[in-house]
Amino acid sequence: MARTRATRQVYADLLARYGQQVADAFFEALDTIRSGVEIQRVTAALANGDIEGAIEAMHLDPQAFNGIADKLRDAYSEGGRVTAEFMPKRLPSGAALVVRFDGRNLAAEAWLSRHSSELITRITTEQVQSVRAALTESMRRGVNPRQAALEIVGRINRVTGKREGGILGLSAPQEAYVRTARDQLASADPAGLRAYLTRSRRDKRFDRSVTKAIREGKAVDPEIAAKAVTAYERRLLKLRGETVGRVEAMTALQQAKHEAYRQAIEAGKLEENTVTKVWRSAGDNRVRHTHEALNAESVRINEAFQSPSGALLRFPMDTSLGAGPEEIVGCRCDCEYRIDFYANLR
Repeated sequence: MARTRATRQVYADLLARYGQQVADAFFEALDTIRSGVEIQRVTAALANGDIEGAIEAMHLDPQAFNGIADKLRDAYSEGGRVTAEFMPKRLPSGAALVVRFDGRNLAAEAWLSRHSSELITRITTEQVQSVRAALTESMRRGVNPRQAALEIVGRINRVTGKREGGILGLSAPQEAYVRTARDQLASADPAGLRAYLTRSRRDKRFDRSVTKAIREGKAVDPEIAAKAVTAYERRLLKLRGETVGRVEAMTALQQAKHEAYRQAIEAGKLEENTVTKVWRSAGDNRVRHTHEALNAESVRINEAFQSPSGALLRFPMDTSLGAGPEEIVGCRCDCEYRIDFYANLR
């Protein structure tokens, strides 16, 4: 039991470390993109009604996110190495059991390359779609072209010299949240302003100005509203980066753990029918009901767990068999691997 707790703590520490590193790589990629945006060209394109030209001038290139792939590789390699270290050191016969994780194994390389490519493509595509939707809405509302551009990439902070705020990096739903919040603050409608005050990620330092506007029956001062929206965007972006970091780091670690055992079997160090895996939920009231039902379920290493939703997963965070975001995002479960050296004797 003590060894199990120690093992879980090691993986928890790896998740915290690499989750932050992936998030930092995500933020660094956005800073790189912001610094390369051609604001004048974007503004000119919008003035001519050319949304695609404006997007092109923002240089939303997938290569900007390659740092995320580098951090995922680190997490994957470390997760596999640690898993191999936690395997038993000796067989029942007394012979040494030496297992080393090979991050350059063809199957390992193939998964890492495919997953990183799909992730970066997905992030880039989502950014282009969100920017296109925001610019289309700005043109519909008749927003000044330069203001519309700055609402995407943010304004330069005179202290840091970097752009802050803007919807760049946000998910599609988050971009919609920002748009609605901006409309609420610009409205003199008390109901809309009160709705803004229910946003959990808002910066409460601006609440006094909002309640004052409600009392006076007018919109929030435009300068204050702009600052409130920028603060809201920053907080949403922080959440977005942390979510990407945690999901991707955990995916890499869970995949590496499974790959380490697969390599041991492939190398003849372990017999396939001696290895089983057990689903372990986080064990609190935040666990989704489908994963609560899976807790303690055991299957052979080459089999899949079946969620009550019908989804199949080889281990937590696995999407290779079609499991969707509803089974993945926010998951904190783990997979425990067990070796029964006497299975063949029985």
